[in-house]
Amino acid sequence: MGCAPSIHVSQSGVIYCRDSDESNSPHQTTTISQGTATLHGLFIKTDAADSIPSVLAYQSRQQPPSSAGPRRKERREPGASARARAPRCCGIEAETQTGTAGVKQASTTEVQIGPMRLTQDPIQVLLIFAKEDNQSDGFWWACDRAGYRCNIARTPESALECFLDKHQEIIVIDHRNSRYFDAEDICRTIRATKPSEHTVILAVVPRTSADQEETSVLPLLNAGFNRQFMENSSITACYNELVQIEHGEVRSQFKLRACNAVFTALDHCQEAIEITSEDHVIQYVNPAFERMMGYHKGELIGKELTELPKSNKNCADLLDTINTFIKKGKEWQGVYYARRKSGDSIQQHVKITPVIGQGGKIRHFVSLKRLHCTNENNKQLYKSHHDEKHTGDNSQSESHSFKCKNRRKDSTDVKSITSQSSDAPSLQTRRYSSMARIHSMTIEAPITKVINIINAAQENSPITVAEALDRVLEILRTTELYSPQLGTKDEDPHTSDLVGGLMTDGLRRLSGNEYVFSKNMNLSHSHLSVPNTINDVPPCIAQLLDNEESWDFNIFELEAVTNKRPLVYLGLKVFARFGVSEFLNCSEATLRAWLQVIEANYHSSNSYHNSTHAADVLHATAFFLGKERVKGSLDHLDEVAALIAATIHDVDHPGRTNSFLCNAGSELAVLYNDTAVLESHHTALAFQLTAKDSKCNIFKNIDRNHYRTLRQAIIDMVLATEMTKHFEHVNKFVNSINKPMVSEETSSHSEGSDCECTANIKNFPDNQTLIKRMMIKCADVANPCRPLELCIEWAGRISEEYFAQTDEEKRQGLPVVMPVFDRNTCSIPKSQISFIDYFITDMFDAWDAFAHLPVLMQHLASNYKHWKTLDELKCKSLRLPSENNN
Repeated sequence: MGCAPSIHVSQSGVIYCRDSDESNSPHQTTTISQGTATLHGLFIKTDAADSIPSVLAYQSRQQPPSSAGPRRKERREPGASARARAPRCCGIEAETQTGTAGVKQASTTEVQIGPMRLTQDPIQVLLIFAKEDNQSDGFWWACDRAGYRCNIARTPESALECFLDKHQEIIVIDHRNSRYFDAEDICRTIRATKPSEHTVILAVVPRTSADQEETSVLPLLNAGFNRQFMENSSITACYNELVQIEHGEVRSQFKLRACNAVFTALDHCQEAIEITSEDHVIQYVNPAFERMMGYHKGELIGKELTELPKSNKNCADLLDTINTFIKKGKEWQGVYYARRKSGDSIQQHVKITPVIGQGGKIRHFVSLKRLHCTNENNKQLYKSHHDEKHTGDNSQSESHSFKCKNRRKDSTDVKSITSQSSDAPSLQTRRYSSMARIHSMTIEAPITKVINIINAAQENSPITVAEALDRVLEILRTTELYSPQLGTKDEDPHTSDLVGGLMTDGLRRLSGNEYVFSKNMNLSHSHLSVPNTINDVPPCIAQLLDNEESWDFNIFELEAVTNKRPLVYLGLKVFARFGVSEFLNCSEATLRAWLQVIEANYHSSNSYHNSTHAADVLHATAFFLGKERVKGSLDHLDEVAALIAATIHDVDHPGRTNSFLCNAGSELAVLYNDTAVLESHHTALAFQLTAKDSKCNIFKNIDRNHYRTLRQAIIDMVLATEMTKHFEHVNKFVNSINKPMVSEETSSHSEGSDCECTANIKNFPDNQTLIKRMMIKCADVANPCRPLELCIEWAGRISEEYFAQTDEEKRQGLPVVMPVFDRNTCSIPKSQISFIDYFITDMFDAWDAFAHLPVLMQHLASNYKHWKTLDELKCKSLRLPSENNN
């Protein structure tokens, strides 16, 4: 009576067998014969954990493989007496057998996740096989050997019913034959349920013959399967597969499920908790944090901390101090002012703990925050939070009445913070004392002096002036002092993509793909005829070079007649005109060999960044050096440095942007820490190539001090072509050169005023540096100021290079830096208009005001009109279709 099972049939025809709770047998084998053909499926259902049979066997079951034979025999022997006691119910005959020989005891497993110890119940497995065969037997007996609780279902309906009842950790679905059911449909149906989130689903697929190609696993993964198992009825093979799944995916999923308990604890914690990534991107905030700061979590999660408003009541370098601690893996705690969404500043006790993750690196920062209730504002805020828990919406109007009327009233210095946080650890008190001493030191950066002056001015200022100075301080404390806000231009995708692609070093999302540069340094040209001297230039090239001093010089004609090697020929002519060989004390042969080596390391396969672009920038630089005010402001060394910098400024350019290289995790991006990657590479490689061979070392005969000065000037100019600091260079030039120059010109009406202006510039090396940076920047992007035909050709070339980058980003699965540069959809006129509006107009206005360049400004206006006309006509190409036909 105690061991007899009770049996009933569900409405769907699924058989449930419930063993008696009084049974003392740890393992019972229930054999059930199918008494009617109308049954849809068969599986075991039980409420008592200890009485769940570990094996469900059918009377028609074949004898298992030889390895399981003895076990089957041992399990059948005690069945005779039990069979006599088995009742009949609904036409179903059930017989209960008890046996333990050869069967592993189903037991719980202890699992550790951090400091949390978990207990995992015995694994449950659901087998979904339409027909019994050796493969289903193999998994059945493998479960028996592993001590797993196993159920079997024959139809999709019974499989889903069983899973929703038991929530098995592992499901094995027969995917070998679609005649009985669609395995992928069953998998999708199960995946559509909530419990399947932590279930591993295995597909049994047919074995492929030696001459048959193995099929892709992707369709299975897309259907919801986790793994595939090649048909193999060996019990050992099935056992190994199941045990690997248990110790791999199942255990990992079990740990993930336990995280729900941790998040529940965090959600009910009284302290405000914020979790960020190693890059300070907010990943989690709890309800207490939302109440304290006035934000909803949807407004915070995914944002960088730098995007949130900061309180101006913290000392200037407090954030730097915090970052120094936590980035070294040290915990920081102290008092910090934060700004709520409403604009109020609140004082908090903050504890920030770095969390070490994979690879021994910091992966998260956990911040615990509580109100520091020593001032009235915080006490009232704390009260409003307390009331909010009990009165709901009524507290919102209450909290508004406690807002501080004078934001400067509660302002405090480092010493007052220390005195207010008497409950903080003594170590923290000493740390704040040290900070106060640092502020009294005489070594101060200029920006610190400015901030201190403004702070002092605030003390006796009217409230309106003090609040305006607060905003000034917020601006001064940012590192992006020279980067303008996009404003309405941000709505233009072309402008956004150009700014994102040219003014950032990438999205920092490493994909594992690597963009590798060619490490071959070409030291000589093959099949390239180079003149021995400037007088040996072929007549057709010499004729073209006669016009090289004109701004309208056609560099593409020189490219054609020199077989895509214009840099050597133009370089010889320009360097001779400026006396470069004489200044460097090198022979013309050495200079020629150097030009040849540099040009060989430009990639002729690039549509834009090739030696023709380098020659074009060299030509523009030489043209600018010929302008009177530029010439009067610079020394001979500056001229030589500018010409060399223009020649090398893009050497070994791969035809991809810095953002691409950073996203691709390239060797160079790693080498240069994702900062000015290409520009650093251009200068380093150029000096390496120069020093590698005495025959091309143009610096070998100059004085060491001259060389160091020249080298620094060249490096500074090439690095200035990097676009992330574009607005910094332009604004510094306007503030330090243009505005003082205009002021001097308006205050002096004498004829010598222009000479006095350039003389004053020469007296300040910093101003000369600004002029050289501005000059090479304008030369580098002067294409919109060239004659229309040249401008159009350059626009086509740079667009093609960006198209090729977008194509490669899509192929490699990298972030697409400039999505508008899709060759199938891009509007070239729109991209040129955005580039001119955002980068070119202001810069060339400033440069023209200094160097006087009316021809360039006329071309710029004419070219802009050309692109505007095309855009208004909805034309996306370089020219109108009618012009292309001509």
